[in-house]
Amino acid sequence: MELQQLGALALFAFVSTFTPGPNNLMLMTSGANVGYNRTLPHMLGITLGFALMVILVGLGLIGIFNTYPISHTILKWASLGYLCYLALKIALSGRAESNGEFKPMTFLGAASFQWVNPKGWSMALSSVAIYSNTGSWQELLIISCVFMLANLPSCSFWVIAGRELQRWLTSATRVRVFNVSMALLLVGSTLPMI
Repeated sequence: MELQQLGALALFAFVSTFTPGPNNLMLMTSGANVGYNRTLPHMLGITLGFALMVILVGLGLIGIFNTYPISHTILKWASLGYLCYLALKIALSGRAESNGEFKPMTFLGAASFQWVNPKGWSMALSSVAIYSNTGSWQELLIISCVFMLANLPSCSFWVIAGRELQRWLTSATRVRVFNVSMALLLVGSTLPMI
């Protein structure tokens, strides 16, 4: 991979990981409800889970989608259903310190979530299609590592933004409004990908 192409990939990874999407909205919600430390497994699950997804997409899943286009459609609708389920859980949860209802996503849960995240699929497919010239495992590893490096500050930013909202989330009503708003934004973030 040429240096110019690597720079373009880094910019793509930076922009796509920092823009709002299901992962970032859930991280912000978790940061607001349980803080940074309890959200760390979620952050690491996203970072490593997405990196693995990029490699596996490059190694063959893109071929399955090209051969069986219906598989992409099925995945898209299953993803939307799962995101709606997560949004409902977020909307109905309360602040962890007040009633213990909010449960941060686990490492494995967050890593697994990448496989039903429409924005994640779009990013993985696009990055492999655009930035992999040969489809070699070395190129896929470079793409994967660039996304890991971009995801770490992105995830931290969204969790810290959520954590800072804790100062405002001082009543059950404010927590409920925040969680319902985040749930609606989570569902809304998938609409451009449908």
